[in-house]
Amino acid sequence: MDRRSRRAAFLLSVLLALAAVAPAAGAEKRHSAKNAAKEGAKTGGRTAKEGVLTFGRSVKGFFTGGPKAAKDAWKAGAAKTKRTAKAGARSTKRAAKGE
Repeated sequence: MDRRSRRAAFLLSVLLALAAVAPAAGAEKRHSAKNAAKEGAKTGGRTAKEGVLTFGRSVKGFFTGGPKAAKDAWKAGAAKTKRTAKAGARSTKRAAKGE
């Protein structure tokens, strides 16, 4: 595996692991554990999707514009993935509180 694909695989595994832990953290309140688990799973799925899209866009950038274009696409995608993950974390916390 090359460096970028290892980085993308690592990112996906970390995000999926965090998504698996997030519902467990919200399970303290009985009445909202189910909603927190659903929101955590949705967050994990959305974040994983963004990570895969980031990897694809950076590969496309590499072949169409070279290493600089790939790096720019990677950084832009990473920022979008981070925003998606943080938004999902906020919704999971709201679901855990029962809001």
